[in-house]
Amino acid sequence: MTGTASWWEAVSVAAASLRSSKLRSFLTLLGIILATTTLIAVMSVIHGMDVYIADTVSDMGVDGFRVTRFPVSGQFDPKKFVEMLRKNPELSPEEFEFLRSRARLVSAMGMQSGRRASVACGSEQIDDVMISGVSANIGAITNTRTALGRFLADSDDRRRLAVAFIGNDIKEKCFPSVDPIGKIVRIEGRPFEVVGVAKAQGSVFGQSRDAFVMIPIQTYFKMYGSRRGINYAAKALGPEYLYQAQDEIRMLIRAWRHLRPGQEDNFGIFSSDTLVERWNQLTGAIAATAIGVVSVFMVVGGVVIMNIMMAVVTERTHEIGIRKSVGARQRDIMNQFLVESAMLAAAGGLIGVVLAWVVSVLVSRLTPVPSAIPPHAVLLGVGLSAGVGLFFGMYPARTAAKMDPIAALRFEK
Repeated sequence: MTGTASWWEAVSVAAASLRSSKLRSFLTLLGIILATTTLIAVMSVIHGMDVYIADTVSDMGVDGFRVTRFPVSGQFDPKKFVEMLRKNPELSPEEFEFLRSRARLVSAMGMQSGRRASVACGSEQIDDVMISGVSANIGAITNTRTALGRFLADSDDRRRLAVAFIGNDIKEKCFPSVDPIGKIVRIEGRPFEVVGVAKAQGSVFGQSRDAFVMIPIQTYFKMYGSRRGINYAAKALGPEYLYQAQDEIRMLIRAWRHLRPGQEDNFGIFSSDTLVERWNQLTGAIAATAIGVVSVFMVVGGVVIMNIMMAVVTERTHEIGIRKSVGARQRDIMNQFLVESAMLAAAGGLIGVVLAWVVSVLVSRLTPVPSAIPPHAVLLGVGLSAGVGLFFGMYPARTAAKMDPIAALRFEK
């Protein structure tokens, strides 16, 4: 008997055994099924969020960074946040002009501020729309893509014009079948002429990324004032200058605010690396918890498989004796039971993949959490299950392979 023929025979015998004991096989696999389902479901949520983080980072670019009132990195501490509310001053247009006139390692620097308000167009009113006042270069700094018309211009800002660049949600609700360019939307009763429409971005966590209106920042300051909610966006001269540009801006802000050496920054600076690092910390904690749960399920499932395979070996003792008496080698007997154990566990892995897919679909449709199963998660889940089957099937397979053929032939159930 060749090695290939022996393996195929082992697969055939194992498949026949699984088909003949469907209920026992299913009950045996509960631990493996739960482990695989948990593993792939967690990986699908992390993968969905990875896509979102990648989109967010791409908006910032590899050479972009932000300046905010509060830092983004580090663990959230409620007491420290309350303290920062008291001591961290708001960013201001005067500070922005100071930075822009003195920074030498940034190619562009913009300012933006925002609040939520209602937008009306004809008889239609849209609530909870993000109204953002932006400098004209924010579009280029944040890689904002234009579907129709144009982005805001410097002249709009200088003249404090009532013009608006709208998101796709506003366009679809206000002007579903007409060209929106030149049409009017009202922000808190004030008319704004639409000059451009952004490309659709979709939604994340149930929140649309297209429900926004951008207006010139000087127009925004005229309506709402310039003392709250401002942040700065900047691009370094190139990716290789990113950290030096951040250090330069940090030094200039400290100088503007008269912070002494040793005093903590009372502002925040972050880039795409900061977001990725923060996300990796979060997913690392989630993954560690998932690995612990999966490990327990896998060990329990493996022990159950080993016990069941020992029972199977006992049931087939006479069959093992017959096979050995007609020339089957120890390796052939061992392969038969190892293949059966691995196939049993892999079947549990496949069922777990199907259940995880169902969970992923339900999560993405019924909750705001993005979820998508990455292809490698399926291979990992099934492969890990088969590996557990092989490992815990080793002892029963060796026990069967070492049986004395004469004693096996005399065995009675």
